[in-house]
Amino acid sequence: MSQGSLPGFEPAQPNDRLFLAIFPDAHHAEQLATRAAAHLADHRSISGATEASRLHVTVFHLGDYTELPPGLVTSATQALSALAAKPFTIRFDQIGSFSHRQPSGPLVLTASEGNEELRALHTQLAMHLRASALGQWTRGSFEPHMTVAYNASTTPFERIAPISWPAGEVVLVHSLLVKTRHIRLASQPLQSAMSG
Repeated sequence: MSQGSLPGFEPAQPNDRLFLAIFPDAHHAEQLATRAAAHLADHRSISGATEASRLHVTVFHLGDYTELPPGLVTSATQALSALAAKPFTIRFDQIGSFSHRQPSGPLVLTASEGNEELRALHTQLAMHLRASALGQWTRGSFEPHMTVAYNASTTPFERIAPISWPAGEVVLVHSLLVKTRHIRLASQPLQSAMSG
């Protein structure tokens, strides 16, 4: 019998998640939540839409932990502070599920095309994360999306009337998984280049 199967030796469940994200302002968050709720109602889904205040686009996931490792927040903050980008607009025109292998899963907003500025920000931030010894989190592809409901019935993507919102800052977030609570640890504003 392995140690992991003995009573008292069950693997610890992660409590803490660290990620970099862009949050919509309150006005647009309400619009996004309303759009999601309408889609769920149209599809007779029993899942509820994600609270407007929790809606975000994850730029980088920096791991799940039973306790945040020493130095991780410092390194992530250092990478974030090196970011230099102008404000831009994020646009979504599709809603659906990435995978249909399960009967339920996340419902997401995404785009059929575009969001080049967001992709460029992701590329730049990846470079800064690698410089801060966090390169292991920069592997893999990036598909801009926003999760607007969890445990929703999986559906193919369908076009919706485009919804756009301004990206004004990137935030380093400590998520308390059990409490579904977001704690802002640091942020980097997106600023227009100074004239002169």
